[in-house]
Amino acid sequence: MAATDKSPETAGRVDPVVTKERMLGTESRWRRFGEPTPAGGSLKEDGTPDYGVFGPGSIAWDVLLHPATVFFQSPAQFVLQLTYKPILAGVRDWDPISRKARKGELTIFDRFDRQQRNSGIHAPMWLGDTPTARRVAQHLHNIHAKVAGDLIDIAHPELGGYQANGPREAMWAALTEMHTMLWVYENLAFRDGKAPHRLTPEQRDQYIAEVAVYCRLFDSPEGEIPTTMAELKALYEKYDDMFTPSRTMDVIPATGQSFHKIQQDSVKKNFHVSQLRIQTQLLLSQKLFRYAILGAVSGKTRRNMGMGPVKNAVAVASTKAMLPLIWLAQQPQAERRMMRLMWGPDAVKLIESARELQRQAKAGLLPDSPNRTAV
Repeated sequence: MAATDKSPETAGRVDPVVTKERMLGTESRWRRFGEPTPAGGSLKEDGTPDYGVFGPGSIAWDVLLHPATVFFQSPAQFVLQLTYKPILAGVRDWDPISRKARKGELTIFDRFDRQQRNSGIHAPMWLGDTPTARRVAQHLHNIHAKVAGDLIDIAHPELGGYQANGPREAMWAALTEMHTMLWVYENLAFRDGKAPHRLTPEQRDQYIAEVAVYCRLFDSPEGEIPTTMAELKALYEKYDDMFTPSRTMDVIPATGQSFHKIQQDSVKKNFHVSQLRIQTQLLLSQKLFRYAILGAVSGKTRRNMGMGPVKNAVAVASTKAMLPLIWLAQQPQAERRMMRLMWGPDAVKLIESARELQRQAKAGLLPDSPNRTAV
């Protein structure tokens, strides 16, 4: 059904028309609590630069500032995060996309806008000074206050409920986000004049140690935050039942509806020809690289997504076969377009500022060593 044929109950509440200006957006789409201050843009009490959570010279900035991460961050992040059942349950039951879909008001632009904000919301926490990172983390805490439920999976009541602001979910939201970025960097990022390759064991442990500082922004349980890859692996094993696949995770407990189906039905009903510009962007940024991204994550993650041996093999082969296109996606013109479109104007400034600081740190031009031991 065309969007111009909306039912009376949705008429006037759905804007199906997507202009170029609406698609691109302004700072307000991403900005929370005013313009973010870049890392190093303020001073700590002792008079030294406040470089934020990670700071120049960190492995985390190597990973997060690479063009591959900029280009693939959002679709890749969702792969791992949505295999963690409590996160999926929260999205399924509470996300604005779910609420709009249940009312028949969801459009493809809403999906696109959700992905845009998901990319841009992280940049101030990753690349801003400490007050900026804390403000945005508090914003996320506030909007997640109501995201809780008594049932993660209707077929597995033994799993219990979920609470987005609870220590367990807060920790895994940060860990799955950051672990995905490591996979992107190691499997899709061309660097050092070489094809994508793995960091050394020492560098991987350093990355996880730096991620631990980020986890502390979100009230993660101190006794469980991993600081090495071995500890992260052990944590996955401990919470394995929260990652194993289930065909009933799609069912919204309150209504019995299929989360996926109501989205598809609403998007189809509210279609407008102008939305083709959104569909083209999603095709280029997600559909084209979908299997290549899936090949970059772990085999366990693919199995948790319900992928069998054939699809698993196709994903791994796709990553290798698409390396030329993956390389093109990391070139300046493609990266700049993706950065502005998906991360927003504030994030563009934060990325450019942080890259300059990282360059100076690598050249030994920053005498002040960033504090990455506490936030």
